[in-house]
Amino acid sequence: MESMSCLYMTIFWLTIRFECRSRALKKANWPDKSEKLAGAEIPVALRDLPRESTTSRWWLWLLVVGITGFGAIAITIALFFLNRANQPLATSGGSSSSSAVAAPQDVNGTSKIASEDNVLGHLPYQEAPVDELVAITADRRIRLRQSAAQKFILMADAARADGVILSSLSGYRTVAEQDSLFFEVKAQRQQNAAKRAEVSAPPGYSEHHTGYAIDIGDGKTPATNLSVNFENTAAFRWLQENAARYSFELSFPRDNAQGISYEPWHWRFVGDIDSLETFYRAQNTQK
Repeated sequence: MESMSCLYMTIFWLTIRFECRSRALKKANWPDKSEKLAGAEIPVALRDLPRESTTSRWWLWLLVVGITGFGAIAITIALFFLNRANQPLATSGGSSSSSAVAAPQDVNGTSKIASEDNVLGHLPYQEAPVDELVAITADRRIRLRQSAAQKFILMADAARADGVILSSLSGYRTVAEQDSLFFEVKAQRQQNAAKRAEVSAPPGYSEHHTGYAIDIGDGKTPATNLSVNFENTAAFRWLQENAARYSFELSFPRDNAQGISYEPWHWRFVGDIDSLETFYRAQNTQK
């Protein structure tokens, strides 16, 4: 492209030189009109010299301008396509940004999570840092992250004031503990993996790893612990009416997007940015 530019500049320069030489010859060989020389006074040699054609000079100028203009357009087009070729191609799944693809919907309008992005309907979660965990029971067996623990204790106190006993059944679990809970109980009950996953997540895929999830029972009706019948207890009714005030929500309601069995006892804390991102970013990245 640099050679093309040089070519056009050379043609233009040569044209200027040709025009200058033509003007010099004309001035040297032809008298000025102001002198009004008679035809007889003009030397024969000069009278026989043909005049330079003005029309031919105009055609030459038009040719040069046309070639130069065409070259400029060609260079502009070439630069445009060269710039386009150097731009990085957009990739599917690039962030944040990034073009959003609508998640598939079920019959109820709930976003479905792609099956290839989870294990038996459960999403992956990392273990909470141990130094962020706080015990919420006297025997220190059940722990939650500090922010969740504080809110749960306040919620349990408020429920007790209303005559309802919220029992904490399970909180934070390590991956190793979840491994035993999933595979050993699965073997004892002679369940296949899909059946076991309806009520227990595989290791590495449990909300309990986060330190924000807790299983809650009714202290007055322990027979309903970890069963669908918990929805008929005073504790569940109280949670439905008041849990949101303390930033707790039901993880797996009926017909949930993950396809997990209904678990009225399983609640999670979403009262700060870390807990909110932990659960909702995990879901959004799977869609």
